[in-house]
Amino acid sequence: MSPAFQAIFWGFVSGGALVIGAAVGYFTRVSGSVVAGVMAFGSGVLISALSFELMEEAFKEAGLAAAATGFLLGAVIYAAANHLLAIWGARDRKRSGTQQPSEEDQSGSGVAIAVGALIDGIPESIAIGLSILHGGAVSVATVAAIFLSNLPEGLSSSAGMRKAGRSAAYVFGVWTAIAVACGLASLAGYAVFDAFSPFIVVATTAVAAGGMLAMIVDTMIPEAFAEVHQWARRFVVLGFLVSFTLTKITG
Repeated sequence: MSPAFQAIFWGFVSGGALVIGAAVGYFTRVSGSVVAGVMAFGSGVLISALSFELMEEAFKEAGLAAAATGFLLGAVIYAAANHLLAIWGARDRKRSGTQQPSEEDQSGSGVAIAVGALIDGIPESIAIGLSILHGGAVSVATVAAIFLSNLPEGLSSSAGMRKAGRSAAYVFGVWTAIAVACGLASLAGYAVFDAFSPFIVVATTAVAAGGMLAMIVDTMIPEAFAEVHQWARRFVVLGFLVSFTLTKITG
């Protein structure tokens, strides 16, 4: 399997978890506490992956200054984009309750939620492509972490979309399009950055990590804490440990 094909394939696989989660969240009645618990677990998984896979690689290859600068830049870019989307009605796009506005409540919120979901997935997908550039093969730990976090994201968000009165065509149209975009973003992470110096590649990895952490704090942790409170930290710790173990086993 060529590296380019690996990039797009694993990008589709990780993005496909959003569609699977969306189907569960839209067609079944999963309790809010279960959704939140899985969301907390997924948060821990991602935090571990970005710490021990992405940031560690950036630090080794580019040094602390470049890794830290890229990380902060990624967080700032994501926070700015998320702020604009929140104004347009996408603040609660990962919530499973009645927090999401309907189109009648706020015109344009449907588009904002779709764009927000896309922005949430892009840094993760680019990181998959970059991991192939780093090691010549995909990072199993990174793909597994993104897949495990995307399941509860799709589940929670689609449950909220259903309660806001959005149609199945809208929900699955959004998540299918994002799954395709994840595959293309992963391919871009490999193909576009293949022409750049190793320093630029690892600095971009740090940018992706910063965007991922900002996304976790802005959209995943609030859903987890709102529903399961003190249990949220336990699920986060468990997710972190599982991902850390996977990193060491596959590394």
